[in-house]
Amino acid sequence: MYTTGVCPYCQMAERYLHKKGVAVIEKVRVDLNPAQRDAMMQRTGRRTVPQIFINDRHVGGYDDLVALDQGGQLDSLLATSTSGQ
Repeated sequence: MYTTGVCPYCQMAERYLHKKGVAVIEKVRVDLNPAQRDAMMQRTGRRTVPQIFINDRHVGGYDDLVALDQGGQLDSLLATSTSGQ
């Protein structure tokens, strides 16, 4: 997950994922390294954080994460993520 230290949506996304059973979230702090922000923008086409990836699939931001869950797709995506580890 691309994030910053003060982003409330990043913190909400992290809590949401923990609630869904995700124990470890790899965080890339774009506020500490401008090159990482550039990489995030190249990879996602977006400027805002969070930008969430599950199994190299770009989920999007917090609202996209919640919509994926409400659409019934998040649990299977997370299950695929943990079964491959």
